[in-house]
Amino acid sequence: MILDYTIKMKKKHAEKIKTYSPSGFREKFLGEDNPIHLLFKSNSDHFFCLEIEEIMQMQHPVPPSKHSCHTLIFISSGQHVMKLGHQEYITTDNEMIMVPAGQIFSLENVNNIHKGFICQFHPDILIRKYGSRELLNEFDFLKISGNPKVSLPQEDIGSIVNILERLKKEYSETAFTDLNIVQSYLITLFYEMNKYAVKTAKGISAAEVITAKFKELIHDHVKSQHQVNYYSSLLSVTPNHLNKCVKTVTGKSAVKWIDENILLEAKYLLFQTTLSVGEIATRVGFEDQSYFSRFFKKAEGISPIRYRKMIDKS
Repeated sequence: MILDYTIKMKKKHAEKIKTYSPSGFREKFLGEDNPIHLLFKSNSDHFFCLEIEEIMQMQHPVPPSKHSCHTLIFISSGQHVMKLGHQEYITTDNEMIMVPAGQIFSLENVNNIHKGFICQFHPDILIRKYGSRELLNEFDFLKISGNPKVSLPQEDIGSIVNILERLKKEYSETAFTDLNIVQSYLITLFYEMNKYAVKTAKGISAAEVITAKFKELIHDHVKSQHQVNYYSSLLSVTPNHLNKCVKTVTGKSAVKWIDENILLEAKYLLFQTTLSVGEIATRVGFEDQSYFSRFFKKAEGISPIRYRKMIDKS
């Protein structure tokens, strides 16, 4: 009876996803009818794993957004284009991409994906019975500053698909998901991915190490700290040295990185919350709303209010 109910609810959720339309998109995204929220069995597990074609039926772009869960996407056929922060990633056949929890992302089009899997899981799942924070440091793709894409050789695709199928089965065919089983399979999957992941922690220059740490610090502090000297002091380098490292590695100054991350955070709040512009200004570290509005308009070409209205009409 419980299993029948679970399957029935899955079908109901799938139908809601298929009929999800752009009309009133922001309101639906913020509400209980958000199709991703509907996929979680409960507020405590925060896990699902399904084939992409079962849920990727939305026909609209997604403005800057973020989630409290990690999201893993495996493309076995087709193409997926996503922005993580300011960087655009194209994921195609036999490639995986990880969106770390808290990373701001946006989607332009999801209609070119033909086959694959999407798996979403809360970070707490990874530090349960069999895990630790030290263990997770081995997986660069889980970090904000890490390389999120992994390209897999053809001979390993079968092993990856088997793990994802097992995760899907645990989610779809059981009334109550055993998160210890989920954790075990996820860690196994990560070690398989790690064989082919592009590492950023070893064999790189000092400038690249500083830049990676700078990116992590911006993610943690940009809502309250906008000055380069704040970050340089945390990294025990001078502001000039930090700026030189970041410019050498990324082609953009440290100030530009800070400003772009403030803008991304503001866009996320304008889209994914009902906070007023004044409240959003405070959330991203501006005491003066008018100064925040000028900052936003200079960067984006329109005011925060017009940006929100533009999303509502899209």
